[in-house]
Amino acid sequence: MKTKTGLLLELWQEARTRFSNQLANLLEEDLKKKLLPSPNSIGFLIRHIGDVELLFAKNVFGASQTRVTAKTVIAKKDTGEWTSHNELIDYVNHSFEVLQSIVEKQEDSDWETNIETKEFGIKTKAEAFGRIISHTTYHAGQLAIINKYGVI
Repeated sequence: MKTKTGLLLELWQEARTRFSNQLANLLEEDLKKKLLPSPNSIGFLIRHIGDVELLFAKNVFGASQTRVTAKTVIAKKDTGEWTSHNELIDYVNHSFEVLQSIVEKQEDSDWETNIETKEFGIKTKAEAFGRIISHTTYHAGQLAIINKYGVI
């Protein structure tokens, strides 16, 4: 029988493919695409997903060794700097590995533990994990639409 942690990891990993499966098909020039009048580019969204995954690892799951400068969260807008395909792919691969590593360390009882953040108040770790899953898939949908219909 699988543990809660094992099941939740599988759920997250599968949901994240809605994002990760798109990355291999993106070209460097695609990173600048926007769906006007929206200010956010594909490059910004990729970086933002990585930023938030690292914030979750650190602030929700206690990965105290994790260093993150969440530039997209700090700026609250696309600054136009997210244009290096290799750097962005490396960043989101890193954020995936960091979050996966700390989630794997959770005991089944940990999922019922309450945590508090300024972004969403008090939630159980399971509820908070639902937020990172939906956050990534939400932006993955945006990314797909921008890539299909957006302009540089």
